[in-house]
Amino acid sequence: MADLREPDCLFCKIVDGTIPATVVRETELTLAFRDIHPQAPTHVLVIPKAHYPNAATLAAADPRTAAALLTDAAAVAADEQIAETGYRLVFNTGKAAGQTVFHAHVHLLGGEPFHEGLV
Repeated sequence: MADLREPDCLFCKIVDGTIPATVVRETELTLAFRDIHPQAPTHVLVIPKAHYPNAATLAAADPRTAAALLTDAAAVAADEQIAETGYRLVFNTGKAAGQTVFHAHVHLLGGEPFHEGLV
């Protein structure tokens, strides 16, 4: 894995351990931790350890790590005991889509039913 970090990136600082987080899973390529402003009973962020500004650049530059995000999100869902009942994975790409930290990440949300009609 390339050692790609951005010194001013919040998530890079979490990967480096300079900002604390409640880590629930860590692999060679990814880190999963609880969101500090959860939108569901289970709300975990799964991020690549290397810095990519969004999911599109991650997928283009490093398909192996992009796939690991999905695999590791599924493993977290199993660990959190929501895999059987269902969960949602959300990538926000770009400011207009609601991305606030410009380090690729997927939101794992679950633990309660989602309303019909929501994408």
